[in-house]
Amino acid sequence: MRTGEPLPSVEDVLAALATGLWHWDTDTGLVTVDAEAARLLGLPAEPATLTEAQTRARFHPVDWNEITGVVRLAVAEGTLAEVRIRIMDGDGNIVRVVRSRSKPSFDPERHTYELIGTLQEVTEPTPGTAAGRSAVTGDWRRSREAFLLDAGRALAEARSTAEVLRVAGALSMPGFSPDGLVVFGVEGDRLTITGQHGHTPADMGPFSNMPLATDYPAAEVVRTGRAVYLSSPEAYRDRYPATWPLARHLGRRSWAFLPLTAGGRTMGAWMAAFTYPVAFTPDERAVLTTVARMLAQALSRAGAAESARELTEGLQRSMLPSLGPEIPGMRVAARYIPTGGGLQVGGDWYDMIPLPSGRFALVIGDVQGHDVRAAGLMGQLRIALRAYASEGHRPDAVLSRASRFLHGLTDEAGEDALADLRFATCLYVEADPPTGRLEIARAGHPDPVIRMADGTVMTRPTAGGLPLGLDPDADYPTTRFTLEPGETLMLCTDGLIETGGHDMESGWRRLRAILEDHQGDLESLADALVQGVHGPSSHHTTGPLADRREDDIALLLLGRPGEGRGRGDTVAVRPVVRRTLLSVAQDEPERIAEARQHLRGLLHDWASAEQVDSAVLLVSEMVTNVLVHTDADALLLAEVMGEGPGRRLRVEVFDTGDDLPHKRRPGELASSGRGLMLIELLADGWGVDPRGEGKSIWFELYEPGGSGAGASEEVA
Repeated sequence: MRTGEPLPSVEDVLAALATGLWHWDTDTGLVTVDAEAARLLGLPAEPATLTEAQTRARFHPVDWNEITGVVRLAVAEGTLAEVRIRIMDGDGNIVRVVRSRSKPSFDPERHTYELIGTLQEVTEPTPGTAAGRSAVTGDWRRSREAFLLDAGRALAEARSTAEVLRVAGALSMPGFSPDGLVVFGVEGDRLTITGQHGHTPADMGPFSNMPLATDYPAAEVVRTGRAVYLSSPEAYRDRYPATWPLARHLGRRSWAFLPLTAGGRTMGAWMAAFTYPVAFTPDERAVLTTVARMLAQALSRAGAAESARELTEGLQRSMLPSLGPEIPGMRVAARYIPTGGGLQVGGDWYDMIPLPSGRFALVIGDVQGHDVRAAGLMGQLRIALRAYASEGHRPDAVLSRASRFLHGLTDEAGEDALADLRFATCLYVEADPPTGRLEIARAGHPDPVIRMADGTVMTRPTAGGLPLGLDPDADYPTTRFTLEPGETLMLCTDGLIETGGHDMESGWRRLRAILEDHQGDLESLADALVQGVHGPSSHHTTGPLADRREDDIALLLLGRPGEGRGRGDTVAVRPVVRRTLLSVAQDEPERIAEARQHLRGLLHDWASAEQVDSAVLLVSEMVTNVLVHTDADALLLAEVMGEGPGRRLRVEVFDTGDDLPHKRRPGELASSGRGLMLIELLADGWGVDPRGEGKSIWFELYEPGGSGAGASEEVA
């Protein structure tokens, strides 16, 4: 072109460079293109006006979504919007790749965008080359999408702030991975460092606890909520001369500072530093911005989860007591496991209370529900129980007062209480350490379990009443028995039994196996019981109720050292006596079935099944005879003496009646009078002994394989 000749028009220059012009107004929804832009879009080479739908049909779906994101980012940053677009034909094949560069503007009143830009065909770079790393297409595009998916998944799975920071430090961005990362937080008007990667603590010291008013990129990001990109040391020095000396010796060449925003609030800043120059193209900024958003959401979730855990753990710790002073002559172990879901706080609790009499009370209970209200009621009820017990009341009186207390809490709530009626099960044990004597009152709670000194495990039936809070006038009868040396008492809530989809029956079988097989002290036994329910092995022994909701677990173990299979200070010597005691009141005939089942548990390893059936039949006859022919309660004492084959079973039933039983010859149609005849036929030995006030009737069975007669002579 000669000097003085007029310059060619812009259209002619762009046509010579194979560059098309286009205009997009989101208010009208129309896209205007010139002839070259139309050709690049696969249309006839003539100016045209297209709808957004027509234009979108020419673009790859992923690229159209990327355009909208890049436009918003360019408006926010005040930069050009640059993106590479794959042009598709009607069959879905890629015709060419074009680069779009535009200057977007935003109308805040109409909330619309207007873009004027250029389109130019580009050649795909060779994957893995330097050009390939800088192009937002081909191998780079696929790598970026895979990276964002992996990063999002990893950050979403992080459950704590430490895990989030560990994931962030391990991020490897495609083509421009930073080697220095810092997460800044805010405390008051100060900038703090939450975590970092690629720096030493000494390097980060000057940046910690920095005032937000400081002329520092991260502080500016927190103040304004807008990202800061520094492509060179010169840019850093010119823009932030006050803090450049602090960053100069770290040897970085490029920096990106991005806001961490969650819920519309800037909670901190994220710095990505590079040891090589980075241009921070719009596409690279898009990747960094996406990572920053995911990082902010992950940190917000982790912070909320940690706060909830700290709250619930603190709440539960404040409500669950320590076991306090040791019980002389006894050992105690306890565990509490919150429910696996929700707020991890519930209504299960345990307690140990020193009594004015010198005895100790053990309490375990479960308030209905798995929420904050259940936890609050649990705390109030536990305090009330401790107060009533400390006043010196007997176990039945303690539970009666506690039931009235809980009923009063519900009744005071008025109509709201009917919509959220709560009750509580409870088991209260008063223990006399020198004698091992236990007095138990039960309010709708599972019966206690006894592990005898030889490893025999039995549920110990106890009298009981309604759960606390249902009836303010409910009675709670007391059951008394002795914890023998070497025996262990287990108290638990139903969560220990039913967790893992089990019902009461199948869950009890699982616990019984653990109790029978375990060797060790109380603490290791408590761990074994919890591990059997919550440990990896429990996942392979799920019960029949697969949809059962997991429950809280409270566990109390009380052991009396002595001869047995290892309990605290015990020694591994099998005892020669296995003993159990059970009372059946006049108004509790249904407990005769419990007595039969209890005796079967005592004889679980007896050699002769026929003798077990005979013993159960005789116990039923003897206890029924007391309830029918006297006005007294029946007290059943069963003992298995000896070891190995040839053991002896002795069963005694006591009552306070004065009339001694005698054998009769009932007729065929008689409804009674056969009890002593059955005893004489089935027992190896029997008798009736006066006992001062009352009497006892007893029988003995000798296990096959030994000399039972000799044992009988010893007792006689």
